[in-house]
Amino acid sequence: MTTWHERMTDWHKSTYTHWEENACVEVGGSPGLVGIRDTKQGALPDETRPILVLPAESFAALLDHLGR
Repeated sequence: MTTWHERMTDWHKSTYTHWEENACVEVGGSPGLVGIRDTKQGALPDETRPILVLPAESFAALLDHLGR
């Protein structure tokens, strides 16, 4: 069985990250999906590291709601 960590690619830190507050998130993608994870949990093994997975349309709506 393929995990979300294996399915999501191109992980990168969000341009909306607040460095001075140590509030960093990474965003990755898979066809039609967007994954969001916390950079502070990078030391955790992938199989236990939580990822929030959203349809791409829902992620775009979230960004619009937050005011990009």
